[in-house]
Amino acid sequence: MENFSFYSPTKFVFGQDTENKCGALVREFGGSKVLLHYGGGSVVRSGLLDRVKKSLTESGISFCELGGVHPNPLDSKVYEGIELCRKESIDFIVAVGGGSTIDSAKAIAMGVPYEGDFWDFYSGKNSPKAALPVGTVLTIAAAGSEGSGDSVITKEDGMLKRGAGSDLIRPKFSVLNPALTMTLPAYQTACGATDIMAHVFERYFTNTQNVETTDRLCEAVLLSMIHETPKVIANPNDYQARANIMWAGMVAHNNIVGVGRDQDWNSHGIEHELSALYDCAHGAGLAVIMPAWMQYVVEHDVMRFAQMATRVWNCKMDFANPLKTAMDGIQAFKNFLKSIGMPLTFAELGAKEEDIPTLVKNFGIGDGETGGFVHLKAKDIENIYRLAL
Repeated sequence: MENFSFYSPTKFVFGQDTENKCGALVREFGGSKVLLHYGGGSVVRSGLLDRVKKSLTESGISFCELGGVHPNPLDSKVYEGIELCRKESIDFIVAVGGGSTIDSAKAIAMGVPYEGDFWDFYSGKNSPKAALPVGTVLTIAAAGSEGSGDSVITKEDGMLKRGAGSDLIRPKFSVLNPALTMTLPAYQTACGATDIMAHVFERYFTNTQNVETTDRLCEAVLLSMIHETPKVIANPNDYQARANIMWAGMVAHNNIVGVGRDQDWNSHGIEHELSALYDCAHGAGLAVIMPAWMQYVVEHDVMRFAQMATRVWNCKMDFANPLKTAMDGIQAFKNFLKSIGMPLTFAELGAKEEDIPTLVKNFGIGDGETGGFVHLKAKDIENIYRLAL
């Protein structure tokens, strides 16, 4: 296990009707004027936004609103939010929605006190030194942004999807009411579950030795997702299954399962180009890319894949042929994804073979390579896309 520093200060308020505590939470963390940031549609129709507004008003918190966040959040909305926050002297941002809304709120939070272009943080040109505080009211278990210091935004000029990270943008509080996820379509629920599992796999596939504790934590989250996801697909109103999935989503991405070990994240990077170009759901893109990535790199550490196969998917260990066990585990993962309604190929996702050169170019490594469990060059990225055809 490697040395590490773990910092996760977010206050989580979990359970039914907890969105009604939003105003008190903003006041607890020093907010006096809030930007309410959301997508639209469901948070308005369900009455959730009105309940959050009522809570703020009852706590004496003034607010203004900015809706219209795109499912793959765009830089144009971030610029709009930065301008609005400065104009209205906003001192706190509350994101009501899923990962896209939270990521957009985090980008705005970094951009408001920054004199330059917020995209500097996403292009690697600079790191934030200050940010407005952010709180969240979560409506989908998926991205884990409610507990992480990460944000992903798409730049419309070139459709480049990039991430930024800082402990400054870890939410001060996150309201997690599993009942808010009951109205999600089965497809969105499955996309969220896939994203959660991918966050764990990005940490699980590591070159660091002697990480049994976090290996077992990763496996526990994965087993919970395998157990609970089919339940909510069959019965969207299963509160207890929803509750377990919602908490798994946070645990999967606040890094408690990833400390002390190197991590990969190439599958996420490869997928980001798909969702940027085709505007597909991130989880659906991961369902196509992650098994292809696994197949491409499996021989780098056959025994780690065999461990996944036996511990997570209950495959029988073939000691004479560990590679067979490893491949059985990858196939079991694919079978699970298919069973919950996820796509497995480019065609199912609506992606096109002729766009592969563009996808590789947008990945942005040129003649270099990207690190991780296995270091990949541009040709490797192309090969993974082709395995996903």
